[in-house]
Amino acid sequence: MSEILLECKHIKKEFDNLTVLEDINLEVRRGEVLSIIGPSGSGKSTLLRCCTLLEKVDRGEIIYLGRHVCRMNESGEKPEYVSKDQLRGFHDCFGLVFQNFQLFPHYSVLRNITEAPIHVKHMPRAQAQEKARELLSMLGLADKADAYPYQLSGGQQQRVSIARALALNPQILFFDEPTSALDPELTVEVLKVIRALAAQHMTMVIVTHEMSFAREVSDKIVFMENGQVQAFGSPDEIFSSDQERIREFIGKLSD
Repeated sequence: MSEILLECKHIKKEFDNLTVLEDINLEVRRGEVLSIIGPSGSGKSTLLRCCTLLEKVDRGEIIYLGRHVCRMNESGEKPEYVSKDQLRGFHDCFGLVFQNFQLFPHYSVLRNITEAPIHVKHMPRAQAQEKARELLSMLGLADKADAYPYQLSGGQQQRVSIARALALNPQILFFDEPTSALDPELTVEVLKVIRALAAQHMTMVIVTHEMSFAREVSDKIVFMENGQVQAFGSPDEIFSSDQERIREFIGKLSD
């Protein structure tokens, strides 16, 4: 059985006394594709933000590669995170692709991809640029290195954001509804890239409303609602579930 890269144990998150995540438990293994599905407001994106350290949890444990990012204190009252210096090391474990690309509009495509490797990982500029051009070629954007985001379609911008995440050589790549801002034609080209990464055994966690895609590409699927994991299993187990709520949700998005 493959190595566990990420574990979340009994995660709880509140905003203004409103519980948005309650007792979330999951694990992600090397080479696995985990899709998270569920209605809007179910806590999917918040869970990704907690896993990628953009939000702090109010209870529970997060563990990368067997090392705790946070764990409950001795009194069991609240989680304690590692120091800021140690947190920087954990950021090397993952990459995050946002819904709305979040490219720097005043940077070229090449600079968008090389900025973090050069200034965060202190990679030599020539090496970072060579890596960036390799990624652009792989993603069908070899001729866009000197373009600016405004000169690209939404699908091209999202592929650049995927290249930017991959440039840091993450162990896990997180996608937060990567096609939600795209029209159907551009959605197809981004999903094609993610399928190719899955074929290369890239470990991925994907929040998505694309049901047929989730069924095709995933090793495991989590169904969330009301801030809780309501079901977890293989695509066949989830899509043939006898739970009425899951069947209703999948049916609506598959019509």
